[in-house]
Order: sequence, then structure tokens, then C-alpha cells
Amino acid sequence: MRCSALGGQPYQRAWAPVSNRTIPNNNQPVSFASMGAMIRGMRWRFDPLSLVWAVALFLVLVLLATVGARWGWLRSFFGDVLAVAWVYVVFKTFIAARVLPLALAALGVGLAVELGQFLASAWHLHIPNRALRIVLGSTADWWDVVAYLIGFAAVPAIEALCGALRAARPTACAPRWSKPVR
Repeated sequence: MRCSALGGQPYQRAWAPVSNRTIPNNNQPVSFASMGAMIRGMRWRFDPLSLVWAVALFLVLVLLATVGARWGWLRSFFGDVLAVAWVYVVFKTFIAARVLPLALAALGVGLAVELGQFLASAWHLHIPNRALRIVLGSTADWWDVVAYLIGFAAVPAIEALCGALRAARPTACAPRWSKPVR
């Protein structure tokens, strides 16, 4: 398919599957072997739309961390939900892969940060840099893990909704040429 917006170049969708071998059989649960195939199917790429979303989510997170200091649970809980979504979008900006492996990697980053908070409090370590302490947090909390899990569940749901909206939208292609008027 050719698209006029790309100067007649073939229209390639950034959300298309990397290859057919990375799509697991929908009738079977995802196993470690199929997960390994999906991870091997990851490719480096640059997606400018994902970068725009990553920057927008980052600005929202910065606003929550600075201006939202008085907002209590909204800053802490909703910020952790958005943090997982932000890490997912950052990964999606540079890695072409299916949603589930990237979402699991984003959840893993959140859980690793939470584990680091727990170990720092258990070993009585203190982060001296105030900005880094705000970004990484200073106390481990099970509600943070719940927020990370909600963010993880929200990522595939939002991607499925966006995919349904993309499927319903007509593609912008070059107009069909008609016979010249004489």
C-alpha cells in the first residue's frame, strides 16, 4: 500500500507485529518457550509517536512529583501507576516488540525499584541526593506494588483500545487517479 503522506513510500505501521513467529497461538497459554521467542523477536527501532507520549507522561510525572506534593494518594499511588506506563512507553520508543514482554519489563523495573527501597531501609541506607530520593522513593510499601500491577494491567488494556481505534480508522492513501477531462 502506498501513502501520499509519506511521498508515495510504502506505508509501514509501527504497531504491526515484528514477524509472524513472534505471535503465540491464542488457544494456548503463554509459556516460557513462547516468551523466549517473543524476546528473540525484539528489534531496535525508533518510534517518534512513542517518544512524544514518553515526554508527555514524563512531564505529568514531574508535575505530580513537584506540584502534587500536597495531593497525597494521587501523587504516590497514581504516580506509581503512571511510572509503569511511562517505562513501557520509553521501552516502546526504542524496541519493536509485542506488548506483553515490554509491559513485563516495565513491571520488572518498578518491582526492582521497590526491592531497592526495601533493601535500603533494611540496611539503613540513605540516598543523599534529594531529586533522586523523590524519583526512586525512600520507603517500600505494598501499595506501590499494587499500583505497579495496576499500571501493568492498564498497558495491554490501553494498547488493545488503541489498536481497536486504529483498526476502525481508515488509512490515508493516495487518491485514485481518474481519466483526465478532455
